[in-house]
Amino acid sequence: MAEEQQPPPRRETVTGVPRGARRRPPAHTPARSEISEQTTLGATYVRALMRSQLRAALGALAALALLVGTLPLVFLLPDTASGPLVWVALGLLVYPVLWLIARWYVTRVERNEADFTGLVTDPAEAPAGPRRRAHIR
Repeated sequence: MAEEQQPPPRRETVTGVPRGARRRPPAHTPARSEISEQTTLGATYVRALMRSQLRAALGALAALALLVGTLPLVFLLPDTASGPLVWVALGLLVYPVLWLIARWYVTRVERNEADFTGLVTDPAEAPAGPRRRAHIR
């Protein structure tokens, strides 16, 4: 009856790397330093951002020109039918379309800037999820 009792199994605690010993990301990522040092590659990054912003602005301007350019066609309708239609077109229909063009432009420009920021920032510094702008309504 002298059974040999075995000691209980040894418990091990698993921990992570201490907070102070974690490797910190570099202060400047290569793309950031290229831009701040104004190298050819940095100028290319900035030029690409400016080109995409210009493309968005020209698209919004073209849509606006198309909207405003077609308004004189409303005035060419016969006088009997064009009286109230002109005021409806000028007073009610133009503004929602202008708002849609402006909303598209702002969304596109914010996406361009977010893409550029994603290109320039280090993935270790990037926020966890997509950040949305707070709108004051």
